[in-house]
Amino acid sequence: MQISSHLDGLTYFSSISSIAIYGGGDGESFVREKQALSKGVDIVVATPGKLISHLNMGYVKMKELKFLILDEADRMLDMGFYEDLMRIISHLPKERQTLMFSATMPPKINQLAKSILNSPVEVSVALSKPPESIRQQAYVAYEPQKIPLVRHILSNKSHQSILIFCSKKQTVKQLTQQLQKLGYDAKEIHSDLEQNEREEVLLAFSSKRLPILIATDILSRGIDIDQIDLVVNYDVPSDGEDYVHRIGRTARAETKGTAITLINPEDQHKFQRIEKLIGKVVEKLVIPAELGAGPSYGSTGVSHKPSQRTHNTPKTTNVAPRKAITITPKSSN
Repeated sequence: MQISSHLDGLTYFSSISSIAIYGGGDGESFVREKQALSKGVDIVVATPGKLISHLNMGYVKMKELKFLILDEADRMLDMGFYEDLMRIISHLPKERQTLMFSATMPPKINQLAKSILNSPVEVSVALSKPPESIRQQAYVAYEPQKIPLVRHILSNKSHQSILIFCSKKQTVKQLTQQLQKLGYDAKEIHSDLEQNEREEVLLAFSSKRLPILIATDILSRGIDIDQIDLVVNYDVPSDGEDYVHRIGRTARAETKGTAITLINPEDQHKFQRIEKLIGKVVEKLVIPAELGAGPSYGSTGVSHKPSQRTHNTPKTTNVAPRKAITITPKSSN
């Protein structure tokens, strides 16, 4: 959706046509997609599964395709889309230009590159550091202390727009339920929601009608929402790239923002690697006394309850537009 929206703006005063193809649409959108794929369209932005559904019906015209772009290729492979990608590529002309974008270069990405690219030029771009306008902070806490800590953080009434990231959609659901029971106006967004439900929640949050949004990493990349005051990492993200993308949702458009990460003992090694990557020791906040003592930073192991009472709880290229297809992941988060 984000790529499609940018395309709409870029091509507004041109004759270039484009269409976005993704899951969760209604009958009208399917008819619109079928018509575009049958008659021809300049740029197609699609998720692998939905594009294969159309390919299986035999009316998709690919013989004029000139450019293939694989966006977030590493994520698509992590989500098990390798076979789907190879099936799609089997329908494409061999004479084409291919661009593959990947935040990481694990062996499986190299394997994919060798399979689909012809004498590629590799362009590596260093990970950008978080802007200085983001105040980065963290609590080192036991797992049962996290929800009470979120309540403590939310008690700061100066934050009007808050985005909370969780690593798993089950955690998103549980945290949303907990906060709603406590009376907070909070909603969730993850891949279990239909596309129209996601868009409705996102519109409410971006228009400031919804103060608290709890999300998986589906929202950490490419979402442009201004004036998010606070980002909370309920879980430490898996790597530095995800951390930078998450906290980068705040302090946009030359504003200031705060990012707070909750670190349990099991996640301390991950966060130490993140600190090394960004070249910064993140400020560690003191847990409120009523929540009990937390673990020391640098300790690892099993996350026990505190003794005092707590509440329950790179780019690879082989570039250009026109008669192109862009394939993006539909996150399983």
